[in-house]
Amino acid sequence: MQFILILKIMSNNLLAGKRGIIFGALNEMSIAWKVAERAVEEGAKITLSNTPLAVRMGTTNELGEKLNAPIIAADATNVEDLKNVFEQSMELLGGKIDFVLHSIGMSPNVRKKRTYDDLDYGMLNTTLDVSAISFHKMIQTAKKLDAINEYGSIVALSYIAAQRTMVGYNDMADAKSLLESIARSFGYVYGREKSVRINTISQSPTITTAGSGVKGMDNLYDFAERMSPVGNATADDCANYCIVMFSDLTRKVTMQNLFHDGGFSSMGMSYRAMEQYIKGIDEYRDEDGNIVYG
Repeated sequence: MQFILILKIMSNNLLAGKRGIIFGALNEMSIAWKVAERAVEEGAKITLSNTPLAVRMGTTNELGEKLNAPIIAADATNVEDLKNVFEQSMELLGGKIDFVLHSIGMSPNVRKKRTYDDLDYGMLNTTLDVSAISFHKMIQTAKKLDAINEYGSIVALSYIAAQRTMVGYNDMADAKSLLESIARSFGYVYGREKSVRINTISQSPTITTAGSGVKGMDNLYDFAERMSPVGNATADDCANYCIVMFSDLTRKVTMQNLFHDGGFSSMGMSYRAMEQYIKGIDEYRDEDGNIVYG
């Protein structure tokens, strides 16, 4: 109760009276966790959803208690589970949904350290289903249920590897490309029929539980920090941007991939990055001294 009181004092009420669903809040490192906190701070009522395993193994229950947010366990690749999330959320929150965050991504190939030229295709299918096709399933389910209010906002988190090759990002790059395409394609349909807007946010490399599995993530983070004129956008920064995208201030923004990366996406080379270049690439060599490009 004290936490909610502090939030009310600090907020601008950008989401006052709105209802939302946050998918993917696992722990305090998660961007989705930060978004959930900020959404409640700005006056929204929310539900939280993650896989049954993540709910058991993570600290989602702690977040739910802190924000007075019901938790609805669901496999985001399962349409029936998603249908249950939207139906329960509307019942628990007292009406249609105003905003949804898709913060879901996982690659078994990355976890198993399979290089891009040695992918397991069954694992690739899982990567695409969990990290991208789940977004389509989520939107399609919401549309069929007419679960989202006019000018509601659906946001998914992406990364610049959807457009540019980033060493170590592997098949997650393919998933992010598909994710952004779904936002454009469904953004037209849902926008034309129901005035619902759909966007992706291309976030700076961020140290999260999911991101930590990417090869060379620490160096990638450091390089982006040196390259970006104002530095990497943090998880807290991203949460603030999501809140703006959920709010009525962005009612006419849809079908966009919005770079939130401190200017990284517009850079070619910076002085600070040039300094970094001389550090060497030993960590990317195999035991025979050959560079592993995958």
